[in-house]
Amino acid sequence: MDSAMTAHDMAQRRIKAIHGHLTTAAAHDDSPPQLRHSPTAGEFFSDQGYSAVLPEKLQTGKWNVYRSARSPLKLVSRFSDHPEIATLHDNFTRSVEIFRDYKYLGTRIRVDGTVGDYKWMTYGEAGTARAAIGSGLIYHGIPKGSTIGIYFINRPEWMVVDHACSAYSYISVPLYDTLGPDAVKYIVNHAVVHAIFCVPQTLNSLLSFLSEIPSTRLIVVVGGIDDQMPSLPSSTGVQVVTYSKLLSQGRSSLQPFCPPKPEDIATICYTSGTTGTPKGVVLTHGNFIANVAGIALSTLYSPSDVYISYLPLAHIYERVNQIMTVYCGVAVGFYQGDNMKLMDDLAALRPTIFCSVPRLYNRIYAGIMNAVKASGGLRERLFNAAYNAKKQALLNGKNPSPMWDRLVFNKIKDRLGGRVRLMVSGASPLSPDVLEFLRICFGGRIIEGYGMTETTSPISSMDEGDNLNGHVGSPNPACEVKLVDVPEMNYTSDDKPYPRGEICIRGPNVFQGYYKDEEQTREVIDEDGWFHSGDIGLWLPGGRLKIIDRKKNIFKLAQGEYIAPEKIENVYAKCKFVAQCFVYGDSLNSSLVAVVAVDPDVLKGWAVSEGIKYENLSQLCNDPSVKAAILADMDAVGREAQLRGFEFVKAVTLVLEQFTVENGLLTPTFKIKRPQAKAYYEKAISNMYAALAASDPSFQKVL
Repeated sequence: MDSAMTAHDMAQRRIKAIHGHLTTAAAHDDSPPQLRHSPTAGEFFSDQGYSAVLPEKLQTGKWNVYRSARSPLKLVSRFSDHPEIATLHDNFTRSVEIFRDYKYLGTRIRVDGTVGDYKWMTYGEAGTARAAIGSGLIYHGIPKGSTIGIYFINRPEWMVVDHACSAYSYISVPLYDTLGPDAVKYIVNHAVVHAIFCVPQTLNSLLSFLSEIPSTRLIVVVGGIDDQMPSLPSSTGVQVVTYSKLLSQGRSSLQPFCPPKPEDIATICYTSGTTGTPKGVVLTHGNFIANVAGIALSTLYSPSDVYISYLPLAHIYERVNQIMTVYCGVAVGFYQGDNMKLMDDLAALRPTIFCSVPRLYNRIYAGIMNAVKASGGLRERLFNAAYNAKKQALLNGKNPSPMWDRLVFNKIKDRLGGRVRLMVSGASPLSPDVLEFLRICFGGRIIEGYGMTETTSPISSMDEGDNLNGHVGSPNPACEVKLVDVPEMNYTSDDKPYPRGEICIRGPNVFQGYYKDEEQTREVIDEDGWFHSGDIGLWLPGGRLKIIDRKKNIFKLAQGEYIAPEKIENVYAKCKFVAQCFVYGDSLNSSLVAVVAVDPDVLKGWAVSEGIKYENLSQLCNDPSVKAAILADMDAVGREAQLRGFEFVKAVTLVLEQFTVENGLLTPTFKIKRPQAKAYYEKAISNMYAALAASDPSFQKVL
């Protein structure tokens, strides 16, 4: 009886559910009931704009999960057109077959000491070279699964070595010394690097601490000359060979590929971190393929495209760009290695794709605007008329008149070679005015994206046809994004007009963890697999993500370097003039500035010893020569403490008022309240950056 009742109940429920989709006609209408539209999952998603909001709320908290509207029902982990590509080796092998005779890696050749045109290696030639390099490593007894260090800036050999690592199941580890002299030594030991590829300039550095990197057995010198290689005592157990010798050794004993699996580690990418030692981010082949496959749903290159590589290959942004260029058969030209000659390289290569960071875009913007102002008269008026006309057309969704490009903007486009159709900005936020400027002056598509090493680069990027500035677009189809409350900073899901919180990411593009560091891994990846970025964001209408703050007191400068201000403040506190110090920087600027509460007794004594006459201490604090003297003293203290170049403050404001609990600038435990200090000294900060911009000759140099 019970089971019959249960069956009856179930049938009733089904009937009721069907009736729920029926609308009864109005009483005066005799027409039969009609089916009411109930949106399918796909239709639900398509109504949300660029992002898809998953219909169910999270079990904890009030946050929705957002996905790309391009793939709302399933996170992307493989290329939709080529699901068979599961690893970086698969990706490159396919391109070697399809694009065998296409240009791949280009460098400028020197003729009689003068830099000339680009000389190219084809996809097929690069494929042959990677087999020789991988076989050469096997010849020298480097076992499968070993870590291989790459210690030089962008050049074709960087990519060939990386492809060799993928083909023979080695793990590449980029090495770079911008983090200070001990960073390379630390990374080599921490990752137990067996072989290091370097150039003659970095060889000397390696040899100076060879006894301190016991895991290293082979050093390969790219650009080295055989008879100039140092012969090390056999007791060191280290061999030094040239890259060309390794190539010939590998060619004479070619080994079959030893392909990796998707879950195998492709690279350990060390990030500068914020304090202490670098952290090794472990990324698999599957992480890379998922992320690039996600990007490919909205942005594809073609074999006719040309890409310039100058962003550091040691960082994830450029690594991912390179995987995309391989997938699409793009020609990649490398810069000469000198940022000051980049404009010359652009003119020679004439790329169609230009990926950069806000720092360079800001310089391009400043250089062009300065040139326009300097031209004056008719030219300045013509530029302004063209700019405004094109801006209005774009705002109204119309095609601007080609006349403006012919009259004004084609000359500006020529600065980047004249053919750029796609510009990408990443690493730190791009000012909305600069983004608008690039869109108007260069045309084509301008994309701003947001990513981290831990998410294999892009977490989100601007969608095609989206003309709103000041955000970082919708999620990469390879991941889903949610925001979680940060009550201590007053960011919650109840905030108006838009909910705000910490950006968290989950999906096949999220890293495996920090190498040999379970504790820090657990701090950022929760038990449900969400990576907590430390960035604060909000969702704009249409499902666009906007970054508004950083959870910790850590921030990025415009060039992408992380800054831990407390560490720097503690260094400057040792300066005799400094009673207290507030160091400030942000991701729209490349330099730090500081507000210094001076020690009045020290300042008085110094003024007397220098014979400086003054009416009061306020007058001294505003005197440019006094500021310069105190900044010089702070620089000396910074050098002694071995601050890195970007950690030095470039301008100071001197104040007599101390930071106190009473004036709201200190916590009860005497820590600086940063948001409050930023607001309190907003005008001083703005003035310092304006003065730095006015005095910085590098804007002109790059152009």
